[in-house]
Amino acid sequence: MEYVDPLTGFRMDGRRPNEMRQLKGEVGVVARADGSALFEMGNTRVIAAVYGPREVQHKGQQVNNKEALVRCEYRMAEFSTGDRRRKPKGDRRSTEISLVIRQTMEASILTHLMPRSQIDIFVQVLQADGGTRSACINAATLALADAGIPMRDIVTSCSAGYLCSTPLLDLNYVEDSAGGPDVTVGILAKMDKVTLLQMDAKLPMDTFENVMGLAIEGCKAIATHIRELLLENTKKQERQRG
Repeated sequence: MEYVDPLTGFRMDGRRPNEMRQLKGEVGVVARADGSALFEMGNTRVIAAVYGPREVQHKGQQVNNKEALVRCEYRMAEFSTGDRRRKPKGDRRSTEISLVIRQTMEASILTHLMPRSQIDIFVQVLQADGGTRSACINAATLALADAGIPMRDIVTSCSAGYLCSTPLLDLNYVEDSAGGPDVTVGILAKMDKVTLLQMDAKLPMDTFENVMGLAIEGCKAIATHIRELLLENTKKQERQRG
């Protein structure tokens, strides 16, 4: 299968190799949460809700009383993919992604400002079409900002892959399922600091640098989009207050 047209250079969905899918975001979508957001990357849709900071519910879970405890739970809705098989709660993949999201967000949250407290992040994939891990991190960032959680910088994530000898930005499900190597990156955009780097196959160093560089550019574009969303939301709130 040709994932990149050799004549036009376009991908199967009409994008250029370095072109990202359409981004959409909305905050305040869960009324009872302290912060929430809906984030879309193409046909991938994710909802995130944040509760806290609040009192630690189980004292034994908090290792360091001088910092907030961050917890994360990731789920995929049963209707999010074409696979209708019931996935058990706490399956290995969900546990691993929950850990990845938590560690990525911990690099951003100023936990030392909220001692003896906990922050719960719940993320659910409503529709999956590739890049769910990155979409979850971006949704969680928006929800944390909506909750007013102090952060060093917003953390954003994007993936890039290598198919048909071409680096491709923001893989959709068909491209992701092709079996080629892909890299998922998370960064603190303004600080230019990498907080997440995952790769599922080996790449020559020069190719890896190109693919990773493409993913980082994607992260920066998402950061710009998220900042615009938050600024727009702030202006909207100010207008509502009169």
